[in-house]
Amino acid sequence: MKINTKVFGEIEVADEKIIHFPLGIIGFPELTDFALVHDVDKGNGSIHWLQSAQEPAFAMPVMDPLLVKPDYNPEVDDELLKPIGELQPEEVLVMVTVTVPSDLTKMSVNLKGPIIINVIEKKACQIIIDGEGYAVKFPIYDILNEKKAGE
Repeated sequence: MKINTKVFGEIEVADEKIIHFPLGIIGFPELTDFALVHDVDKGNGSIHWLQSAQEPAFAMPVMDPLLVKPDYNPEVDDELLKPIGELQPEEVLVMVTVTVPSDLTKMSVNLKGPIIINVIEKKACQIIIDGEGYAVKFPIYDILNEKKAGE
């Protein structure tokens, strides 16, 4: 499948790499098919893109929450995960959306609305974590800089 994207131009994604969101994503229920893309020019960095297969202009930066919050382990009601099939821990990929404002020092991730991907069935959903334990805007600029300096 060829996808015209705003960020990467035209890219080719194998059909079996398309991730289906049966319920869409929060705020965009009509967008149901995505590809997880990384910028090959910048290497396999920590930030990837969830690129819509239906809307070329829609791509969300995402990352593994464990890179910035190693103890991230929200409790999720099994009922919320039913649309993406039976899950085994080793078959789950968790990503969180990244907000990159013009002032990079205010970069953050949304720990309250993770994206849960069933890597075997290529199905995913975005859920809202109950409670006050995780922030919608968890600052990551300093954390990423410390990691970069430590490499």
